[in-house]
Amino acid sequence: MPPTKPPAAPDGPKPLPDFKQGWKPANLWLMMFALVALFWLRDIWVTSTQVQPVPYSEFLQHLQAGKLESIRIGSQFIEGSFKAPQPDGHTRIVTTRVAPDLAKELASYDVRFEGVVENTLLRDLLSWVVPALMLLGVWTFIAKRMAAQGGIGGMGGLGGLLQVGKSRAKLHSETDIQVTFDDVAGVDEAKAELRESVDFLKNPKAYGRLGAHMPKGILLVGPPGTGKTLLARAMAGEAGVPFFSITGSEFVEMFVGVGAARVRDLFEQARASAPCIIFIDELDALGRARGVGPMSGGHDEKEQTLNQLLAEMDGFDASTGVVILAATNRPEILDAALLRAGRFDRQVLVDRPDRRGRADVLRVHFKKVTLDHDVNADTVAALTPGFAGADLANLVNEAALLATRRNADAVAMVDFTAAVERIVAGLERHQRVLGPHERRTVAVHEMGHALVAMALPGTDPVHKISIIPRGVGALGYTLQRPSEDHYLASRSELRNRLAVLLGGRAAEALVIGEVSTGAADDLVKASDIAHDMVARYGMSAEVGQVVYERQQPRFLDLPEGNMALSRGLSDDTAQRIDAAVRALVDEAFTRASAVLSARRALLDDYAARLLAQETLAETDLVPLAQAARNGPVPA
Repeated sequence: MPPTKPPAAPDGPKPLPDFKQGWKPANLWLMMFALVALFWLRDIWVTSTQVQPVPYSEFLQHLQAGKLESIRIGSQFIEGSFKAPQPDGHTRIVTTRVAPDLAKELASYDVRFEGVVENTLLRDLLSWVVPALMLLGVWTFIAKRMAAQGGIGGMGGLGGLLQVGKSRAKLHSETDIQVTFDDVAGVDEAKAELRESVDFLKNPKAYGRLGAHMPKGILLVGPPGTGKTLLARAMAGEAGVPFFSITGSEFVEMFVGVGAARVRDLFEQARASAPCIIFIDELDALGRARGVGPMSGGHDEKEQTLNQLLAEMDGFDASTGVVILAATNRPEILDAALLRAGRFDRQVLVDRPDRRGRADVLRVHFKKVTLDHDVNADTVAALTPGFAGADLANLVNEAALLATRRNADAVAMVDFTAAVERIVAGLERHQRVLGPHERRTVAVHEMGHALVAMALPGTDPVHKISIIPRGVGALGYTLQRPSEDHYLASRSELRNRLAVLLGGRAAEALVIGEVSTGAADDLVKASDIAHDMVARYGMSAEVGQVVYERQQPRFLDLPEGNMALSRGLSDDTAQRIDAAVRALVDEAFTRASAVLSARRALLDDYAARLLAQETLAETDLVPLAQAARNGPVPA
């Protein structure tokens, strides 16, 4: 039987040595001991092979007696050869050099003298070893820092240089996550969607008995602060599985190919830890649509990273127990290939909570503070329409800080009211002192807003009026909070809203006799509402029921200037739209002036009260509201 050949070595790069095991302290000390022993042995060998030096005075005696045949002079030693062997058998003589002038002087005194060579072994040893050890220490420190920044599973020493392609996802074990669905409130629909995936992670076989499989990816979509990241952590806590958390911006670096390598490494770790959850926060930083913009190209680093993510999501089986979660507040800019079925094939909206949801969120945060008996979650929820979960958490914290500042034993309702005003209107600025004329103008302006709001039906109730400056540019404010959440607005409600916005300017014109710049923000808001009524809602008879501008969903919280998508308009149509917008604004100003003229006595009376007290609370405004409803209401 012919001998078998040894198996060929597999192709590909050899595994790198683990440098972390090569620089143990014991090995370092052993190397230093061997180096010292080597120098010691060398010194013994050199000493044993050389002739014992004699005093320099004895060397001079032999030289003067003519016994030396030849002499060799070095930098430190002088070696000579005898003409004939000496009685002790030596044929050579070695002495340490002495300066010639000193030797000549010493010889005249008939004294025995010799040179001494200083032993510099320790100095020479330290001059070589200490710099080498310092260089080794600096290199080891730098290598460990690079390894520590390389991600999970990083190696020390030279291995840190190879960590640039490792995933930077933070791995949380099932015991590290203490958040569950009980800690998340106000998003019941989103929790119900995610519970199905939790049940799949706990019992994958039961979900596959009819041939169904879980979605590969779940995309959480919603405004900032609504709890998308908290939902993902709660899902991992409920399922009791490892949780990989990373943001989209952590994939991309300055080196080409690093992002794709990190994506591959992340999915390899996830497969090894299955069942588990991968959570990618701020997906829009990674998954922006390809080919958008003049500078984009197929070799862009972000596009390569996105391509690798698409390939990895296609390449794994959902039955392995790996669930991919992602969160974004800008789904409209994501690549279409990322949102297709088979990748992120389920989108879950995490919107701002309604009044009931806000109350549930507040009850969760109320557990962390000491409350007074007059605090009610439903009452606070009614004051905070449009607040997200993060806003409510900030509200509770601000109220607790205000209660602490006034040395109270518990957080009262007045603290929550003040916290709402601080968040909505800004911080009070008592140092901004207004003159008498400006204070009267602000009081008349704010009372005009409040009186028109109380007189017209369907408007939000007025909770507070103040002429104390707040925030950046507000010299006063009228706080209106809706009693319930609204998702639709009729034409009459929008017309009344326009009249309330222009009520302050109408009051100035009626009482002061001229208008001021205090209505600048009111005019901007009124113009926007009137423009939307004409161009988007079809509420103008002059222009007709045609949409001239489309708008993306408002829950994304994009700036207003980026949301409107205008169609190509002719000059005649643009003029008609402008005329219709102006007609609506002028009509609102006329209606507000009519309301205030019919209630001039109330306007003057409560403007004076506001000027004297600076702030009128809701209880102070009850008689004004009752009296305002008794007057005529213009059509």
